[in-house]
Amino acid sequence: MATGRLGATSGLASPPAGTLCDTGGTGGTGIPVMVSNIRMTANVGRLGAAGSCMELRAKKLVRIASRLRVETAGLAFAPPVTHVYRPLEYAWAAHRQFLERYAGRGAVAVLIGMNPGPFGMVQTGVPFGDSALVREWLGIEAKVGRPPHEHPKRPVLGLECPRTEVSGRRLWGWARAAFGEPDRFFARFFVWNYCPLAFVETSGRNRTPDKLPAAERRPLFKACDRALLKVVEEIRPTHVVGIGRFAFDRASAALGTTEVTLGWGPHPSPASPAANRGWAPQFESALLELGIGLPSRNQPGNSC
Repeated sequence: MATGRLGATSGLASPPAGTLCDTGGTGGTGIPVMVSNIRMTANVGRLGAAGSCMELRAKKLVRIASRLRVETAGLAFAPPVTHVYRPLEYAWAAHRQFLERYAGRGAVAVLIGMNPGPFGMVQTGVPFGDSALVREWLGIEAKVGRPPHEHPKRPVLGLECPRTEVSGRRLWGWARAAFGEPDRFFARFFVWNYCPLAFVETSGRNRTPDKLPAAERRPLFKACDRALLKVVEEIRPTHVVGIGRFAFDRASAALGTTEVTLGWGPHPSPASPAANRGWAPQFESALLELGIGLPSRNQPGNSC
């Protein structure tokens, strides 16, 4: 295990990301491949065109998110948490559209966020989902409902939310600047929030999952760990990158001996002084240190 700023770990080389679909069997022309505890099957005869493979993978990601929604629905949280936002419920249509459109492309790296931000995924159902970029760049147009219990300082306004999600503006703004088109970005990366819930205190302050009592974290993290492992099994990236140390630590715990390279990069939160001094170059440096290629700045929008 190599250690350093990125905390990278790597095992046996994996097949190229996005080249195989798991069809759940080995009939026809299936070729089974073992990577750690992940069984993958190439079955060109059954799947046909690459589009079928992408559609199948996206459907599996929808099922994973749906199960995570169910598994976290009954979890209760005590004060100082007074309101729990569950965007996989009231913003499910937008989240599903995000998965169906972008989750099937077989990314090289999965980027892991912590949990929904008050003006990001809480509003739009999309990880780091700044409303303007979700509408204008990602092209998500689904209707977002309202949670049954809203904090008066944190109303859900959906895709028309006028507030900027700074973390999301930085992440998706970087993706747009570096790759040009969403399809080029998602051919290399996918974005998943480890925890799908947002926690709000009496004052309206956001409470992050790591601050929850151990008794509340255990069942929540169990469901989130299982979902993250399933996401990695389906997408089969070569790298999993935590956006911030919490996400990296949880990915390390959830993925166990799975043969991917693990690392982390700085979180784009405005609460981070380092991120406020230029987050995008720092994040790119972290990706490059992990061995993840990026488009040349002389050829904007071109994937590697």
